[in-house]
Amino acid sequence: MSKTTCNVLVLCTGNSARSILGEALFNHLGQGRIRAYSAGSQPSGKVNPVALETLGKHGVPLPEARSKSWDEFAAPGAPEIDYIFTVCASAAGETCPVWIGHPTTAHWGIPDPAHVEPMSARVEAFEVAYKQLERRIKAFLALPLEQMSATEITAAAKRIHEEAAAQD
Repeated sequence: MSKTTCNVLVLCTGNSARSILGEALFNHLGQGRIRAYSAGSQPSGKVNPVALETLGKHGVPLPEARSKSWDEFAAPGAPEIDYIFTVCASAAGETCPVWIGHPTTAHWGIPDPAHVEPMSARVEAFEVAYKQLERRIKAFLALPLEQMSATEITAAAKRIHEEAAAQD
């Protein structure tokens, strides 16, 4: 890959929790090598406040946090996406739009923390989701992406998820 910044799209159904965490972590840990976005197939229209609290606790910024539709990234003029990660099973199973550039895709299923009760358990569930995503994203960013084929990247992303899931 000849360009210096890769575009990542993190997808979930509501784009309010896990995909928001993924977007922020990819941008923060990618240190300019990655430009990440997030979206949902059925966006909730608002970002879960516990997702923002979790990011803040770890010093991970996401100043433009908003819940948005994946249609925004399939429209003319949208950024060309290099990698797509689905983080919930329902988004992974849905019929996705046709993405410009035919990006590499992987599924990293992370349990949904958004509806865990009581609130103290929800806060802990967000922390767990954050750590699960952080582990996967750090491993992905350690890859020599610029020197890998799409097939190699897909296989590596799957292996990263399987290895991380064994530690979760």
